[in-house]
Amino acid sequence: MAKVSAVERNLKRQLLVIKYADKRAELKAIARNKDLPVEERFAAQIKLSELPRNSAPTRVRNRCQVTGRPRSYYRKFKMSRIALRELGSQGLLPGLVKSSW
Repeated sequence: MAKVSAVERNLKRQLLVIKYADKRAELKAIARNKDLPVEERFAAQIKLSELPRNSAPTRVRNRCQVTGRPRSYYRKFKMSRIALRELGSQGLLPGLVKSSW
């Protein structure tokens, strides 16, 4: 199991990303628009940098939904390889067959 504080910190980041997504998208669109004056684009870039760092989507870490493990994460199943193997062996994941030879 991962540290509870690390999992909670990641959940907090996910909520911040959702909260600031629209504002971040608007400011990015303004900053990238070449038709606008340079001053306006620069002001949008300044406002974008003033947003909380944890509101950026790249700050969110993919973690296993079962154990909270941050490494060896399968996006399709939203869990780590270890949890995937255990649940697959128990037959709890439909359509997943653990190979053995």
